[in-house]
Amino acid sequence: MALQPSLRPLIIAGRPDAPHTLDIFLDYVCPFSAKLALTIDTVLKPLLGPGGKYDGKVKAIFRPQVQPWHGTSTFTHEAGLAVARASPESFWSFSLALFIHQGEYYDIPSSTLTPLQIRENLAKLANEVTQSQSVTDEIKDLLSLRSSPNGGVAVTNDLKYTIKFSRQNGIHVSPTVLWDGLIANEISSSWGEKEWTEFLATKVVV
Repeated sequence: MALQPSLRPLIIAGRPDAPHTLDIFLDYVCPFSAKLALTIDTVLKPLLGPGGKYDGKVKAIFRPQVQPWHGTSTFTHEAGLAVARASPESFWSFSLALFIHQGEYYDIPSSTLTPLQIRENLAKLANEVTQSQSVTDEIKDLLSLRSSPNGGVAVTNDLKYTIKFSRQNGIHVSPTVLWDGLIANEISSSWGEKEWTEFLATKVVV
């Protein structure tokens, strides 16, 4: 599937030139997405990464899936995209940390916070991951509102791209997974190593 050059850090597993593609649509504030994210880290990345059985054959792309009924979904995805730009190598680590801490961004815990406070908290989490004040300062700048009254932040265009991509492909829920461009409805957030191993074995000729 297509991916604009500035979003290459969203390739979270496998080689960019791998012939097969898993497009994985996740929302940072979705519990089921968090469950799948942990499986990606422990099961898929080893299978698709260096030395893995499907190294060079399959890549996995994180597709940000903003769910507007989660009030902080836009803010969390902006933060992910800001990290992807400021520290590409930290994108997945930050994403995983955000999934682990997603409860802090649920509706009730975040209900008394302003957008500026939410963005500040996300920048603090990014600092914990990157351990770099200069990177954190860049992320804060990327998440700062532009001079135009309704101009968004520096990564708003990246966010628009990801939302438009989801819409044109008819993605409605998170998580949703595409295999080579087609929705694989059988894939579930409850899948473990057994299910993923069996799925890949039927799809890839090694």
